[in-house]
Amino acid sequence: MDIRFSAEHEAFRERVRSFLTEVLPEGWGTSKHPYPRNPQEQAEVGLCWERTVYAHGLAGLSWPKEYGGQGLTWVEEVIFSEECARANAPAGVNGLGKGLLGPTLLVEGTEDQKRRFIPPLLAGDEIWCQGYSEPNAGSDLASLTTRAVLDGDEWVITGQKIWTSYAHLADWCFVLARTDASAPKHRGITFLLVPMHQVGVTVEPLVQLTGEAHFNSVTFNEARTARENVVGAVNDGWRIANTILSFERGTTIVGRHAHYRREFDTLLDAARQSRGENGPIADDAHYRQRFMELWSEIEILRFHGYQVITQLQTKSRLGPEASMLKLYYSEMHKRLGELAMDVLGGAMPFAGGLDSLAGGDLHRAFLWSRAETIFAGTSEIQKNVIAERVLGLPKDGRP
Repeated sequence: MDIRFSAEHEAFRERVRSFLTEVLPEGWGTSKHPYPRNPQEQAEVGLCWERTVYAHGLAGLSWPKEYGGQGLTWVEEVIFSEECARANAPAGVNGLGKGLLGPTLLVEGTEDQKRRFIPPLLAGDEIWCQGYSEPNAGSDLASLTTRAVLDGDEWVITGQKIWTSYAHLADWCFVLARTDASAPKHRGITFLLVPMHQVGVTVEPLVQLTGEAHFNSVTFNEARTARENVVGAVNDGWRIANTILSFERGTTIVGRHAHYRREFDTLLDAARQSRGENGPIADDAHYRQRFMELWSEIEILRFHGYQVITQLQTKSRLGPEASMLKLYYSEMHKRLGELAMDVLGGAMPFAGGLDSLAGGDLHRAFLWSRAETIFAGTSEIQKNVIAERVLGLPKDGRP
């Protein structure tokens, strides 16, 4: 594997850097020009960012031109992600659409679905959320009870979804619903595209301990969607769900190493400025060892990401190796968060929220790093996938 970038790719990197310099205010993401923390302002900035990226011809870099993409490769995707992370560019609000649904439609959608849904998704004109988890169906997702019944030319959906990111902003939701109650639980599930702006959909924010409300509860009370808004075949939704999981566990983290490196550098600066019993924390042998280990792990993640994009040049999705990538990055990021807490100390605010702390961003990253070991399949689930599908070991409970 050649990890060097070509002259053409480096020219593209310069194009991205010029774009970021042009559109981001000087000092963006720093105390000079802090990133907004008000949820409404965050949403406005995120949506503006989606549309700005699209207007400059940088959305859907590896997607076909006929659907609004740029017809480039995954190499350009990772370069763009790296440079945005280094510039602390805003987070968009359509990551679920771009990272999960769009790639799935490209490999599983009908021609009509691709032409209908992908262009507005890329343009930031339609925001998507994911209707998977339920109050009694999380890691055991196939136990879901949300049902869909065909009524003429429409599907009627009834049930509740939970932990639904961006549902309060979304125009559409991709939903797993049971369409055949008599089938085994992994069958009889259908993957539906459901409009959110209708009488039968209720969204309730779930306020976190930090005061933020990233997640939502979504209730479908005889909500409707067109008969043709099924991705794949009726009762074949579990296969489509696994396709999405391969993207969520694998390709969506391409370039994520740059975000972790920025966190690492911020933490290292904090360690240089913080004093322990014997001087700056950064000079303590114990902490130096932990910093070096994490620096090495972030570099490993970078090279692993490059290996992934090499694989994606010849195939459209990852297999079980996506679980290896997800397990590695989530556990590594958790260790980075734990180091941050040890460096910054245990002083957490009882009032004022995370932003009352000088290290508020690192505290926020620590909390999210715990969630990363759960969403898209827990670390324990990833270990089972690796053991059974990569190493060929027997399944749990079997001799």
